[in-house]
Amino acid sequence: MNGALLVAGTTSDAGKSVVTAGVCRWLARQGVSVAPFKAQNMSLNSFVTADGAEIGRAQAMQAAAARIEPEAAMNPVLLKPGSDQRSQVVVLGQPVAEVGALDYRERKPALLRIALDCLADLRGRYDVVVCEGAGSPAEINLRDRDIANMGLAVAAALPVVVVGDIDRGGVFASMYGTLALLSAEDQRHLAGWIVNKFRGDVRLLKPGLDMLEQLTHRPSLGVLPMLPGLWLDAEDSLDLAGLVDRAPSGGASGEEVLRVSVVRLPRLSNFTDIDALAQEPGVLVRWATRPEELADADLVVLPGTRATVADLAWLRERGLDAALAGRAAEGWPVLGVCGGYQMLALTILDEVESRAGAVPGLGLLPVRVEFATAKTLARPVGEAYGETVAGYEIHHGVAAVEGGEPWLDGVRQGSVWGTTWHGALENDGFRRAFLREVATAAGRRFVPAPDTCFAAAREERLDRLGDLIEEHADTAALLRLIEGGVPDGLPFVPPGAP
Repeated sequence: MNGALLVAGTTSDAGKSVVTAGVCRWLARQGVSVAPFKAQNMSLNSFVTADGAEIGRAQAMQAAAARIEPEAAMNPVLLKPGSDQRSQVVVLGQPVAEVGALDYRERKPALLRIALDCLADLRGRYDVVVCEGAGSPAEINLRDRDIANMGLAVAAALPVVVVGDIDRGGVFASMYGTLALLSAEDQRHLAGWIVNKFRGDVRLLKPGLDMLEQLTHRPSLGVLPMLPGLWLDAEDSLDLAGLVDRAPSGGASGEEVLRVSVVRLPRLSNFTDIDALAQEPGVLVRWATRPEELADADLVVLPGTRATVADLAWLRERGLDAALAGRAAEGWPVLGVCGGYQMLALTILDEVESRAGAVPGLGLLPVRVEFATAKTLARPVGEAYGETVAGYEIHHGVAAVEGGEPWLDGVRQGSVWGTTWHGALENDGFRRAFLREVATAAGRRFVPAPDTCFAAAREERLDRLGDLIEEHADTAALLRLIEGGVPDGLPFVPPGAP
């Protein structure tokens, strides 16, 4: 088997990442050598590869689904928004510029060449490459310089499957509208539809699928049922609720529930750090944007952010700074991760990200932070509570610790902890030890479940995605597209054709 496929979507969060990961796992289980690819990703949720490259976290998850190591070629262009107007551009795993939308547009022809080179490289090393689009292929205002959807499909001769989220409503209109807005050349690549997040009896959907096929001359390639509770590594904040929608089942010995409030920062990044807490039996994770939502928390988490100084100002505007100070003064546990750790410092000197200069931090940890031009990208390994801990670092801020107790290359002072390490809570022994200490400080009779394995839970989710494709998609048709490429003779459907 040899070939490639592009999975596009009618909208953001339609299910492109899920379908791409599912196809990767389904093929990997058949012994096919397969790799994921996303030419351009816009996300604050990223990961560091073994050789120190930063890529979208979704592509790292898809690589895990394919049972291979993630690498920069799988996501050659990553955009990390710092505001509504500007983003950091990461190319082949390294930051190269901070640009506005119009400036970035001028870079796209060169970035398309890089993306095509990476795709060709992957296709030379793997039997199959499953590509994921970005946003919608029908963003006609951006088509002339598109590098992730139909621009990539045409340049690389890829067949395209479009995924639509029926749970949002209007799936048939969005699918037909997507096709109708494409040029004749682009339409030639669009080969079929996948309906995602369906609830109910698929027989009730069949008349609509039949009519869609008649109108578009493209077949339905699957109806995927809603799978709640997957908690997969999302690209953006659209799926944040999925991390915290599970009622806790109680600790290992039926003791009290441990309540965790996570501050939902405006430019929240790497929110997958919370995933391991949310899947721990007996831990209730909630998002917080108001001081009163911290009042009964046994642990408050300040997560990562792409805009430390701006989000710190937001924190103060809402009175969350006083609430955090009050909780810490009373001995209640507070954990800061990466940008959240930087906020807990005495001072922040930022001439790089916000260019705000010297800014007072929350003053809850004996740390002074200075932003460096070079970004730290690393996969550190250390020890805490007698447990081995592996994590990853993505930050410009460099923390100079002036006291307290060393903790994961960060510091602990009293009931406040801070670290630059993402992913630390995914280490089972460390997570349980940390939760035991939190419970003691909070006066809770909480006992972590001794056999909870986060890696096994993630693997089980990826298998569920493979099952989703195997059981509910037209796998024979998908194989024909992968091996046969762009189908011949697909009719052009002009706007308003019905």
